Amino acid sequence: MIEAVPDRLDGSPRQLRRFWSDEFKATEVEQACQPGVNVSAIARQIGILPSQLYRWRRELSGSDELGQAAATVDPQSVVSDPVVEIIIGNIVVRVGRHVDEAHMQRVIRAVRSA
Repeated sequence: MIEAVPDRLDGSPRQLRRFWSDEFKATEVEQACQPGVNVSAIARQIGILPSQLYRWRRELSGSDELGQAAATVDPQSVVSDPVVEIIIGNIVVRVGRHVDEAHMQRVIRAVRSA
């Protein structure tokens, strides 16, 4: 009689769970919070999903503190980031101040050619 034992059970994780230090998480979250940074690209560099990086950001910021801060802020005192609107035909392109100029030019070219 031959008995077969699988190397791993179906549905079990393919790799062992990784643990990240608090310092590493803080460094990566700080990098991801910089203006104009692509969070997905940073997550790929580390080898994690973007949702994990967003979770680290939420955990490190302290969700309770965010809720209390939002409750104490007067909505009329909040100044939003300036936005430039570019109208091309019947299409409106809204651009924030942190958008790369080369990227904005590509978007405008794409809208004009459509």
